[in-house]
Amino acid sequence: MNSIIQMDPDMQDASTHCNFFDLYDKNSFKQPARTAWIDGWKIEYMAIARPDTLHMTPMVIIGGAFQNFNSYKYCVEQLFAAGPIILIDLPSMGANQQISNVDTGASAGVLELEDLAGMLGAWLDMAGLRKVAVLGMSLGSVVASCLAHQRPELVERMILMGVMQKTRKSWRMLLEESLHLMKEQRMDEFGQAVILYLVNHAKMDLTRMSPTAKRLFFRQMAEFSATEQERYEINCSRLLRLTNVPIPACDVLVACGQYDSFTLPHENANFALQCPNMQFAMIANADHVPQLQRRKETMNLFATYLRGESIQALDGIIAMSREQMAKIERRGEERIGVQQPFSQLSHRHSDLSIKVEIEDMNYFGVLLQVQEAGRAHLAAQHPRDLALHLADEEGVFKIECLIFENSAHQLRALFKHGSFDVAERLLRFVQRQKEQTLLEAV
Repeated sequence: MNSIIQMDPDMQDASTHCNFFDLYDKNSFKQPARTAWIDGWKIEYMAIARPDTLHMTPMVIIGGAFQNFNSYKYCVEQLFAAGPIILIDLPSMGANQQISNVDTGASAGVLELEDLAGMLGAWLDMAGLRKVAVLGMSLGSVVASCLAHQRPELVERMILMGVMQKTRKSWRMLLEESLHLMKEQRMDEFGQAVILYLVNHAKMDLTRMSPTAKRLFFRQMAEFSATEQERYEINCSRLLRLTNVPIPACDVLVACGQYDSFTLPHENANFALQCPNMQFAMIANADHVPQLQRRKETMNLFATYLRGESIQALDGIIAMSREQMAKIERRGEERIGVQQPFSQLSHRHSDLSIKVEIEDMNYFGVLLQVQEAGRAHLAAQHPRDLALHLADEEGVFKIECLIFENSAHQLRALFKHGSFDVAERLLRFVQRQKEQTLLEAV
C-alpha cells in the first residue's frame, strides 16, 4: 500500500494521520494486517483512508466474534465519505488467532471484555489518536461501550449495532447449547445451530439472505480448527460472564435489524433509551447481520450519522423517537395455537416420555401444559435432552427443546434449531397452522 505523505498542515492531527494511515486502493485488503504488541498481547489492524477525508475523525471498527477484515471489504468504501477507517482485531477476536500471551502463557480467556476495551484505549494512545469515532457490532458493541465508559475523552461519537444491557436467560441458554454441541464435537449441528441463532430463519423471505452466504457461513463454523474452537469458547464465555454493559455518555447511534432475533429490537431500544445523547434506527428487512443483508442501507445510515446529518429520511431505515422505541413489541413472532395440541416430549438417551399439550408456539419456542402430577418438574430436570413431537403430512418429526421456565403444570421452552432441514419443516408446520386458523375464522 502507498502511504499518504502530504496533507494540509492546518488540518487536525495532520502529522499523525499522515504517518499512520495508508492510501486505500483495490489491493488494500490483500495486504497482511499490521500488528502491535501490548504486554505480550497482539493487536492486528488495518488503517486506511482516502485523501479527501483524511482530516476527519477516524472510525475504529470493532467487529463481532467471526468477522475478519475481508468481511468489511465492500463496506468501508461507503464509510470513507465520513473519514479514515481503522479495522481492529483484539486478542482472540475476529481473525486474531492469539489464544495465549507470548510472555506469560496466560490464556486469552483471562481477558474480560472490559480488559479488551482498556487494551484498545492503550493502543489508541500508542498510535497518537486523540479522538475517534467507534463502531461496535455484536460482541464488539460491548467492547465499544466499555471503551466509551473508561475513556470518554477519546470517543467523539459511537455506533452500536446488536447490543443489550443485560443478557436474558433464554439467550444465555442458546450460547451454552452451542458450546455443548462443540464440546461434543457435533460440528455439523454446531455450525447449523450458530447460523440459526444469529440469522432469523423465520424472516428469510424478507431479509433475503442468500443460500450461498448461509452455506459459506455454515462451512466456516462446522470446519472450525482446534484454535478456532478455543476462540469460540473464549468469546462465548466472556459473553456468558457479562452482567452489565455500561451506558455511553457520548453521542451514540444504536442500530439493529428490524427482525433481529438474537439481540432483539426492544433490547437494543432499551439500551438506547438509557443513553443521554442517542439516536435509534432499525434497518428494514434485516436481522442480526444487516451488513450482509442490507449493506448499502446500513453503511449509508452509518456514514450519514458520522457526518452529523439527519438519518430521518434514509431509504430502508426506520428511525424512531423515544416514544416509538418504548412501544416496540417484545416478541418478534406471534404465538399461535395448533390443530392437534396433544403431543409428547421424549428423551434423546432414554425411554422417558412425558405427555404434553401445546398451548401456543412459534418458530422460536413453545408453551406446554403438563397435566400429570410431577411430570413438569421431571421434564425440567432434563432441560436440554427432550424433544417435542410434531406431526405434518409427511409424518411425525421431532425438534429438540431447551426448557428455560417451569411451574407445576407448565413448561416454556426454546427450540434448539440445530438442523436446517428441521428448521424448514417447522416453518412450514407453523405456516400451515396459521393458514388453518384463518380458514376456520372465515
